[in-house]
Parts: sequence; structure tokens; C-alpha cells
Amino acid sequence: MDFQERLKTLTEGAKYDVACTSSGVNRKGKRGMIGSADACGICHSFTADGRCISLLKTLINNYCEYDCQYCVNRRSSDIPRASMQPHEVADLTMQFYRRNYIEGLFLSSAVIKNPDYTMEMLIKTLSLLRGEYRFNGYIHVKAIPGSDEKLIQKLGQLADRMSINIELPSERSLTHLAPDKSKPAIITPMNYVKNGIIQNKEEMKKFKNTVDFVPAGQSTQLIVGATPEADSRIVHLAQGLYKNYKLRRVFYSAYIPVGNDTLLPAAPIPTFDTGTGLIHKEYGPLLLREHRLYQADFLLRFYGFTAGEMFKNEEENLSLHIDPKCHWALRNLEKFPVEVNTADYMTLLRVPGIGQISAERIVKARRVSKLNFDNLKKMGIVLKRARYFITCNGKMAEKINFQPESIELRLTDNNAVGPYSQMTLSDVASA
Repeated sequence: MDFQERLKTLTEGAKYDVACTSSGVNRKGKRGMIGSADACGICHSFTADGRCISLLKTLINNYCEYDCQYCVNRRSSDIPRASMQPHEVADLTMQFYRRNYIEGLFLSSAVIKNPDYTMEMLIKTLSLLRGEYRFNGYIHVKAIPGSDEKLIQKLGQLADRMSINIELPSERSLTHLAPDKSKPAIITPMNYVKNGIIQNKEEMKKFKNTVDFVPAGQSTQLIVGATPEADSRIVHLAQGLYKNYKLRRVFYSAYIPVGNDTLLPAAPIPTFDTGTGLIHKEYGPLLLREHRLYQADFLLRFYGFTAGEMFKNEEENLSLHIDPKCHWALRNLEKFPVEVNTADYMTLLRVPGIGQISAERIVKARRVSKLNFDNLKKMGIVLKRARYFITCNGKMAEKINFQPESIELRLTDNNAVGPYSQMTLSDVASA
């Protein structure tokens, strides 16, 4: 197998790892080194299946010792196998970077021989990039659960961000589908990285030449749909991960069938329209579920919500018909309507159609004069949703039946006609 074929095989094997994020770290260019990193400086592109990518994403090896049933690279999978040497990965990264194809690298690997040996291969690759090639750009690396803490420490001093993937929402599911992995083997290094980041920040205050340790923080990934856990279980787990392990991101990945194992659910194989590049409708609900989980995740991280507020019980899934914020508002209509001229910032954040920037604009603008619906439209408030939950100077945008069923019907009716709607590009141009 020539290099091009190996590269294609290994990048295909890495596409299920989600790494579409800004770098989260600022690092200026240095004399004698190549590249820099900016907290929001990663450019984005899109793959054929609609996923956003920002980095060269590749495995160093896909000969896996493990047999995780949900993974395309599992030991029992009948796929082409390939590997690259550390110097090949480093050289490829530098070639792509110099041609302005990428702004960084996402590097992972199947488990070669054992976790420690695999980590040593990753460390050798990053050491070449940082040392011999003097690469100063962004690197996101996926650490191997079960590896020695000293190796995690070394890898963390070479990478900007580190992922230790939980993969499945419960220990029972992990045992069922990934018998070679265990919850302690995943949680222990995750806790080590958290403590290492905290300790590194304290040392940097005292010692000028302290080496950075995972400066962009750590993240993890959850596969959604391979096991029967409800969305409530997943969102509660994410909340605990953010609180207990100080993660930067929890990524969610809709399960894509990679085999016919009876342990896995029957799910439609994604097919693509060659004309439009869009995924056919039978796969839509799985991707929509992933999208709803990301929306719920944003409510956890930026809007002051808790997992308990979004669900009535542990067996509940997020609605596919309406976004989580609207769903919460309809369940709590006693808190609405909100008067935009007097409500505090955190209350405004809970109004469907009002985001962080919009809430800040409202708080700032009302210091000068009272706001009406025309003012809100010009600010970019999504009045298609917000108009049912707010008042301006004590008045609503229109007379409505203030009942959950009535409002939900209007929110889910794409043909509903009202005096206000979401801004279009022409509205922005004329504003």
C-alpha cells in the first residue's frame, strides 16, 4: 500500500472523532519556529457527510487490539489496515501547514500492542513536530485510556488540547460493547489531566519557565444512539463532567452503523444525494437528536440551565420537534411573559429567541430609552420565537391563546404568519 492509500485509510478511520472547535489557546509566533495559535483562529471546512472539520485529522495506526463493537477500527472489522511512522505524520503535517491547507493537527490512534506503546508513538510524533520541525501551531491529541500517568504528563506538555473519550453513556453499556475498556481506565486519566492543568496554572504563577500542560483544556466524546440510554442520562452525565473534570467541551456523535453485530441497534445506513451532497431523510432523526443534545449542552454551559430543569424524569428524550429552550419555556409558562424593559440579564437569557449577545444589547439599549418590538427586530432578536414569551411596555406582539399547546403549534408551524419574523440578510443590509 503506497503512502496516499495509507493516508486515505487512516483519515477515513479518524473521521468519527469529533474535533470541530476553535483552538482555545493563544500562542504568538516565535523566532525560529513555524506557526502560531489563536483562541478563535482555526478555519473550518466541511466533509461530504456535512460534518465540520478544522484540522488534519488522522490516525497513526488502525491495527487495533480492542474489539469495541461500535468502532470501525475494531479488531474483528474487515477493513483495510494501515499505519504511518511518526516522522511521516510530522512531515505530512508540515507540508499541509505550509500550503495553508490546515491550521493544526488532530492525532489519534488505534490501540497498538497496548495503551503505553500507543502513547509512546503519539509522544514521538508530537516530539518531532515540536522539536525537529519547530511546529508552534495547534495540536489536539486523543490520549489512550489505561496508559501510564507519566506518559499522559509528557503528551500533555506537547499538545494544546487532549481528549479522553468516554464513548458510551454508562458503565454497563461500555462493558457490553467494549469489553477491553473500563470506566476507571477512562476516568482516572481524565482526573489526572484536570489536576495537572490546575497545578500547571499555579506553577506558572511562581516559575517563569514552566512548561504548558494542555493549555486549551480537555474534552471528551459520547456516541449517541448505539445504546438505549435516554437523552436525560446523557445530559446529566455531561453536566457532571463539566463540574467534576472541568472539561472544555463534551462532543456528541450520532451513531453511524459500522457493522451488523447483534449487540448494536438496527439503524439506517446514511446515503447521500450525489447532486446536493445531503444525507437522505431516513438518517435525519439520528442527526437531529445529536443537534438537540448540542443545543442542550449550550444551555448548560452558557445559559444557566441545569440538566434537571430540562427533563421531568431519567427516561425522557429531548423533543425532535422543538428546541430544548422552547420546550422548557412551554413547561414553565408561569414564568412568562417577560418584560424586556425591566427583566435582568439572566432572565432574558431564558427567553426563547434571545441569546447572549441579544440579551446584552437589550440591557445596554434600554438604558437610553424604552424598547418596542421594532427595536428588538433591529437588534436581531428572533421574534419568531420570542414574541410568545415577552412584552414590551406591558404589551405582547399579538393576541394569542396563552396555553402550551397553542404556542407550541405556532412555534412548529413554518407557515404561521405574524407581524414579526426572524431577520433575513436583506433586513441586516437595510438595518
